[in-house]
Amino acid sequence: MDILTEEFCCDLSTCKGKCCVVGDAGAPVDLDEVMELENSLDEVWGQLSASAQSVIDKQGVAYTDEEGDLVTSIVNGKDCVFTYYDDLTLTYCDEKGRERHETVNNCCLCATEKAFRDGKTKWCKPISCALYPIRVKTLSNGMTALNYHQWDICQQGRKKGRELHIPVYRFLREPLIRRFGQEWYDELCLVAEEIKKSYPR
Repeated sequence: MDILTEEFCCDLSTCKGKCCVVGDAGAPVDLDEVMELENSLDEVWGQLSASAQSVIDKQGVAYTDEEGDLVTSIVNGKDCVFTYYDDLTLTYCDEKGRERHETVNNCCLCATEKAFRDGKTKWCKPISCALYPIRVKTLSNGMTALNYHQWDICQQGRKKGRELHIPVYRFLREPLIRRFGQEWYDELCLVAEEIKKSYPR
């Protein structure tokens, strides 16, 4: 229920993409996504660091971690091999509706997402990355659970979400539709509205 009631909005101006760097394993992927990552290598290779290229040459784009999960390969125990660093210009509207621009220096970005947005590939990035801070888990009975992960590095994202009044499921509209479909998402919105009526803040 947290994804319907809690509020969140990534604040790259403060975190600079730490979720792609902090941690002891890469992003969860499935076999189809491993194939997509391999297919994107030609387009993103020049964007990757020499260290990342070396890791990919030795063990590939993914590996099985200590918990038995398939995850993207990482560099020096932290950075996903598909990360790169660059300045990022954020565009937003202020309280009076005026368009504003803000440059975030040395932000951690995703090379496969950049290739997709530049029209070089038809696949963006692993769904686990796109859905964060929602984590998807398959239960023993075959059902799928969606858990809202409240990582300490995303504290500013939670603050920004509360300031802008953006529920988690609204912030992640596109990746949720990508993963579960439009009909499922529309039903989720109806459920969220009913919960809002029953438990007004």
